[in-house]
Amino acid sequence: MSLKTAARQARENAHAPYSGFKVGAAIRTASGAVFVGCNVENVAYPEGTCAEAGAIAAMVAAGERVIAGAYVIADSPLPVPPCGGCRQKLAEFARGDVPVTMATTGGLAETVTVAELLPGAFSAAHMDNT
Repeated sequence: MSLKTAARQARENAHAPYSGFKVGAAIRTASGAVFVGCNVENVAYPEGTCAEAGAIAAMVAAGERVIAGAYVIADSPLPVPPCGGCRQKLAEFARGDVPVTMATTGGLAETVTVAELLPGAFSAAHMDNT
């Protein structure tokens, strides 16, 4: 299944009764497996979960750790980028050259790299005391 199709299908399952803004995400791992997520809102803002975070959690729960590509889709006039927290989550599991496609349900798409989404990312190297 393509990441586009997987993200589009996941978006349909989003729980967005407050904003009405449904987001779907799909990630492909280095092994070729595809994991999906959708945003899940909660009446106690900001306790919801982003689509990208959901896909990453599913990936980790399945024992995978390396993202090879990501796709995010929303019903918006312009492609919607991941929030700051999700950019850091992507950077945790993806090299800087990994492509992230941001798309609209209307067919617009833009592909950037993880490094372009989060220049100067905080990484494990910052925690090395040796």
